[in-house]
Amino acid sequence: MNFLNAERIYFIGIGGIGMSALARYFLQQGKQVGGYDRTETALTQTLTSLGADIHYQDNFNEISELFKDASKTLVVYTPAIPASHQELKTFQTRDFTILKRSQVLGSIANQGYCMAVAGTHGKTTTSAILAHLLKECGIKVTAFLGGILENTNSNLVLEGSDVMVVEADEFDRSFLQLQPDVACITSMDADHLDIYDSHENLQATFKEFAERVKKPNALYIRQGLPLQGISFGLDASANISAQQIRVENGGYVFDIHAEGECIHSVRFELPGYHNIANALAAFAMALNVCDSKEQLAKALSTFQGVHRRFSYRLKSPKVLIDDYAHHPSEIDAVYQAVSTFYPGKKNVAVFQPHLFSRTRDFCDAFAKSLSQFDAVILLDIYPAREEPIPNVSSTVLLDKISLKNKQLVSKAQLIHQSQLLTSDVVVMMGAGDIADEVRSVQQKIAMQNEI
Repeated sequence: MNFLNAERIYFIGIGGIGMSALARYFLQQGKQVGGYDRTETALTQTLTSLGADIHYQDNFNEISELFKDASKTLVVYTPAIPASHQELKTFQTRDFTILKRSQVLGSIANQGYCMAVAGTHGKTTTSAILAHLLKECGIKVTAFLGGILENTNSNLVLEGSDVMVVEADEFDRSFLQLQPDVACITSMDADHLDIYDSHENLQATFKEFAERVKKPNALYIRQGLPLQGISFGLDASANISAQQIRVENGGYVFDIHAEGECIHSVRFELPGYHNIANALAAFAMALNVCDSKEQLAKALSTFQGVHRRFSYRLKSPKVLIDDYAHHPSEIDAVYQAVSTFYPGKKNVAVFQPHLFSRTRDFCDAFAKSLSQFDAVILLDIYPAREEPIPNVSSTVLLDKISLKNKQLVSKAQLIHQSQLLTSDVVVMMGAGDIADEVRSVQQKIAMQNEI
């Protein structure tokens, strides 16, 4: 079966951010879509409203008969699903075509002009900015995003098929399924060491991805990375740079120097120097298909961000920020943005570590990054796909944080913490289910402000 011609697509783990974008795509193509996920979420509810048939028990008998015809059904799974998953094991004993999400995404993206964004941090925001720029410039673009674009409230942009924008995910070496025409690499910090064993192996795999770029001189790299390509960054020595950066009216204004030209006073609303670098990467990539630098600069000013990437939930009189940060470098970037936009304001970081292995591998670095804030509230480790590891816990991390004002609390007790009500700026960070607590904290702070 040519799986792109399959009539029915069944997703195991359909509620994942990458899986749900693919599910949306196939629904738009008129396919019958079904799937399993562990819990009902806003993403699965949206898919159901679009016509997907979703259930929440790992039980093959729960699957609609529509998706049990192997001659018409493609089964797609995410590597986050354990090998012990009963539905996956049952499909494997029958004559179904079964593929990883990355294989399906690669086959779709490689059919057209593919623009891929890689990096241990920054790829979601950069690919979202790129998709927005192309859309605003009238390019017929399809984009599969790893976050919800605030401008459209979707993780899929479907404006045509001349250009495909995809996140090139290093997890499970997924990005090696891609053969991009244009690509960028935003960062190569150590991460996913449960997959790669060492930082050196991770960097070698990024180099392998870089060598897959088809178009000459179409690899863009963050300034300072040990790769050959067109550099972007905040230093004037980069091939594409942002200069004269200043904060005006709650956003950045800067000049972009690119291809011997200077575009003056570009406005960009996302806080953090890392986001300026992300904007430069997207701008540089977009120049491959859009000739007007001025049009691209104007489009940058209308980008509203990505859900849970320095997302404001309150702005006045207290500030509440929700962010996906789950790596020390990402926490550093969040702190830089907070300290730049709210100098002298009392701040508190609420952090939920993600994965036992990541907490173990970067415990000292996490402690150093979190110690920059005025106060820290830790939640227990979100395990995701992992089992507990001996002597790895939030208590161990808490002991290493060099602050007097720190504590470990349960999620249930979070909204009762006085620090959330007395701090000028509250930042909630993590890739687990901490996002479920943001609304409650928002309501608690808002109520206190009214008293």
